[in-house]
Amino acid sequence: MRRKARPLRSLIAVLLNTSALLAQQSSVVVKNEPTQPALAASAQVRGGDGFSERNPRYKVAHGDVLLISFPLSPELNQKVAVQPDGYIALQSAGTIYVEGLTLSGVAEAAKKAYAHILHDPIIDVDLADFQKPSFTVWGQVGKPGKYELRDDTTVTEGIAIAGGLEATAKTQVFLYHAVSSNWAEVHEIKLKDILHGKNIGEDVHLQPGDMIFVPEKTIANFRKYVPYSVGLAPPYPSTY
Repeated sequence: MRRKARPLRSLIAVLLNTSALLAQQSSVVVKNEPTQPALAASAQVRGGDGFSERNPRYKVAHGDVLLISFPLSPELNQKVAVQPDGYIALQSAGTIYVEGLTLSGVAEAAKKAYAHILHDPIIDVDLADFQKPSFTVWGQVGKPGKYELRDDTTVTEGIAIAGGLEATAKTQVFLYHAVSSNWAEVHEIKLKDILHGKNIGEDVHLQPGDMIFVPEKTIANFRKYVPYSVGLAPPYPSTY
């Protein structure tokens, strides 16, 4: 019995060591190459702060106009617009991709672009003009459409800006938040609880580009296809 038990214990030890090694390798892969759901989860901060950190640094988007200044080489000062593909054209330095970068990130990218022309260049980047942040509300509200996001605005405030809920609206709404160009988070929000003082933290703050969808009640949708009237039915003509 002892001779049979020894190989079994050895085999178990080998399997345990192999499992630990695979777990370590798996953790490294997940850390270096996170999956899309992991990226979505990491981008979301639940509660009153909404889906992302409060007061984030502005990130450049297409349509923005940047003022690029060279304190030591003012002849290179220029104003450039971010093209629809996210690139800007720099004087004597070609094009660089800047969409999604902060202003300091654009400055660093510009320094690299001018490294073959200037030695250790000093470059300042300011935002001359930008697309106004906005959010969209559609569905069963008084005024569906796109609205400018001027200040901290919660979901309930956004619905109020859009004219409030229609009589045909559900109090269960959905907030769509883009995480990337092809990935979005959907957050279910129960307005009835919030309006009754419950789960106030679920009334998240909107971020630029967010979209609120207010669905229609089932009974309202049903009435579109089934005749519905209130009151007594009209008398039928007598056959006698």
